[in-house]
Amino acid sequence: MSVDTSPKSTTWTFVDGEWLSGNPKLIGPTSHAMWLGSTVFDGARWFDGISPDLDLHCQRINRSAINMGMKPTMTPEEIEALALEGVKKFDGKTAIYIKPMYWTEHGTSFSVVAPDAESTRFALCLFEAPMNTAKPSSLTVSPYRRPNPEVAMTAAKAGSLYPNSGRMIIEARERGFDNALARDMNGNVAETASSNIFIVKDGVVFTPIANGTFLAGITRSRVIGLLRQAGYDVREATVTVEDVATADEIFTSGNYSKIGPVNKFEDRELQPGPVAAKALELYMEWANTARKAAA
Repeated sequence: MSVDTSPKSTTWTFVDGEWLSGNPKLIGPTSHAMWLGSTVFDGARWFDGISPDLDLHCQRINRSAINMGMKPTMTPEEIEALALEGVKKFDGKTAIYIKPMYWTEHGTSFSVVAPDAESTRFALCLFEAPMNTAKPSSLTVSPYRRPNPEVAMTAAKAGSLYPNSGRMIIEARERGFDNALARDMNGNVAETASSNIFIVKDGVVFTPIANGTFLAGITRSRVIGLLRQAGYDVREATVTVEDVATADEIFTSGNYSKIGPVNKFEDRELQPGPVAAKALELYMEWANTARKAAA
């Protein structure tokens, strides 16, 4: 039986020198990526004529590739230029997700398990995706943990890390929540299953300190900087579940939806707070100012 696996939104992918529409079949059953998981990706956004921090996302995908044992075949500048070229293929109205990717086709001569850097391939996929910015979400503590660098490829934005996030979300949804709060192996808060997390207590903003167990995101870093410039006391620190449970405000940051308030943690209802609203305001103001400066 033939199954339609094409994306349901407009999608364009650049691979091997050409743009292809839909969902091109790029990886076969003998590809190292399909068999043994050697994939990395990154994600940037285009919306309302802007693509905040696109350059940083294009730089990070190459770092991920190197950390995964691959050999980047494109410069960050080339990836950025391709992304802006690809944006022109869309209607200019709907938000776009920009996803550069690397994977390897073969294992090395000394071990099929190890990726062969010389067989690294590149693709850049763009597809329409609503922003859902400022959409409230509910959180529950996941029974699953984020791995330490000693046991997983946490130094890369590796595809192999995401099944763990997927099971966190599935388990949380089965209990009636939108997302899961993930802890590290020491039991401290790392992030949610799909975004970084901030809490506010007595006017001070806290976010878990980067300890190698989670992706300290580009949007997270931008939000920290913007809030500090606006006069907020923002601290990267060890955050416990109890800290989250007693916070005055909880919000998330991530590239996909930028900033979103948490309106429920476990059985506690919360209202979207002023710091999350201010963070989003500052972010959008910065993004639009950066666009005008580049024009």
